[in-house]
Amino acid sequence: MPYRSIFRPNLFADQHVIVTGGGSGIGRCTAHELASLGASVALVGRDIDKLNAVKREIEESRAATPTIHACDIRIEDAVVQTVASILKAHERIDGLVNNAGGQFSAPLQAITRKGWDAVVNTNLTGGFLMARECFTQSMEAHGGAIVNIIADMWHSMPGMGHSGAARAGMLSFTETAAVEWAYAGVRVNTVAPGWIASSGFDKYPDTTKPLLRSLREFVPLKRLGSESEVSAAIVFLLSEAAAFISGSCIRVDGAAPNARANWPLPAHDRSKPFDGFHLATLPRALRDD
Repeated sequence: MPYRSIFRPNLFADQHVIVTGGGSGIGRCTAHELASLGASVALVGRDIDKLNAVKREIEESRAATPTIHACDIRIEDAVVQTVASILKAHERIDGLVNNAGGQFSAPLQAITRKGWDAVVNTNLTGGFLMARECFTQSMEAHGGAIVNIIADMWHSMPGMGHSGAARAGMLSFTETAAVEWAYAGVRVNTVAPGWIASSGFDKYPDTTKPLLRSLREFVPLKRLGSESEVSAAIVFLLSEAAAFISGSCIRVDGAAPNARANWPLPAHDRSKPFDGFHLATLPRALRDD
């Protein structure tokens, strides 16, 4: 069964799109959707085995064969060289999905300088480096679209203050880049996923399972989001339909940041998820077994 995208076939024919963090989770899902729509995809990540696995999945779905590029986006020289190697394989870069990221749970007073730097370098500095190199090496001459993936960091992010600070910084970077790079025909936007039933859940310790399973109770739509719901927002912002959208953010969070203590959230099952990704599986942390 192919990816069930809501977008028209061949929407991205003859376009070249980079997806960082393409070996798992939202990045993997987005790479599949873009490839199913005709894009020539460059998968970027640190784990070459995961990238190869996604490459094989996309090949088996009879979409265009992606290229894979191992890179630690926190290292400037590595980013410069990786974007250059992508251009050798793809001629130009039409889109960048800045999805690579990661964090760990800890109160502020327990975060070391090393831990803080690791999260900020991954979620902010690395994304900046990828965007800058895509712009200077290709998009300044040819135009393009960048989608930076942030998070539900609105108002605060207790337990993940390092990630919240980095994601807020990426939002501000996006708003600035949308202005500075507009002359080149480059649009820059963000997508802010809320609580998404993704493989990222399985990176947290088993002690967090009760919390992860309870998150839906704090969402007005009373469920978690799907990877393909996030991918759809990303694909829209990359598409020609978003030609006049830049410096903006699409939240994919079921209105969770809008919930207030003075307003009850009644139980219901009226919100049905969109599951377009044919290979999606429920994270182990959410399974009953």
